[in-house]
Amino acid sequence: MNARRAILERTIRMPSRLAIAVSGGVDSLTLAAFAQRARSDDVVEVFHAVSPAVPPEATDLVRRLATAEGWDLHVINAGEFDDPAYTSNPLNRCFTCKSHLYGAIASLTDSAVVSGTNADDIGEFRPGLIAADKFGVGHPYVEAGIGKAEIRSMARELGLGDVADLPAAPCLASRIETGIPIDPQILLAVNRVERGLRSMVSPSAVRCRLRDRGVVIELDDDTLGSLTDQRRGLIERWVEREWPESGTAVVIERYVRGSAFVGVSHFSDRPK
Repeated sequence: MNARRAILERTIRMPSRLAIAVSGGVDSLTLAAFAQRARSDDVVEVFHAVSPAVPPEATDLVRRLATAEGWDLHVINAGEFDDPAYTSNPLNRCFTCKSHLYGAIASLTDSAVVSGTNADDIGEFRPGLIAADKFGVGHPYVEAGIGKAEIRSMARELGLGDVADLPAAPCLASRIETGIPIDPQILLAVNRVERGLRSMVSPSAVRCRLRDRGVVIELDDDTLGSLTDQRRGLIERWVEREWPESGTAVVIERYVRGSAFVGVSHFSDRPK
């Protein structure tokens, strides 16, 4: 075991009781599996929040792994969609979302709560980390200096199957441009379009974003470069048909991580 894994194991074993917030992505799923093995005498509590911003296939995966791995799974509704501070989609939306999540978990357990935030996430614009600090949520990967590539390697070593190759999958609300209200029906359409495009063109990265100017389909450079004008037109027309609001303009552009956040560089009212 390398030094980083040893630190991770010590961090995971330290609390008398442990609860993990699991989204359905590779980071938190791998952390939960690692923790269950490291704490073999204890059942690890796992909390997974369902909402229109969480793809149902992510919840299905969490349920399957919880059964296979023996986690004590709690599927909860954190209630962020009842809060206008979330649905109005301000720049610090993630702070409100994570505050609801960690507050709900804290009300249901006395265990120490940790997240799947990894070392690569530090330094990015992540208001949710401020909410984690507010509720005393730990980040074992960060303490151990473990990033995404090593997490994928861990998932393979733990025998988690396709989990190791899951694409980065932030919540569906991250596709909605700052200031445009979060609408559950739009999030359903976003997920439907992204799943359809994965089947059509097998991109390594795809985002369906709603902006003031319409729907923007973002694809990785290789996939975008391989599209003929005819293929591009077919995709744009298909998305138009799938979109719940008729007459919405659709364009295809290069994938840019986090591009739906508008005004990050001017964000001065970050919660303390």
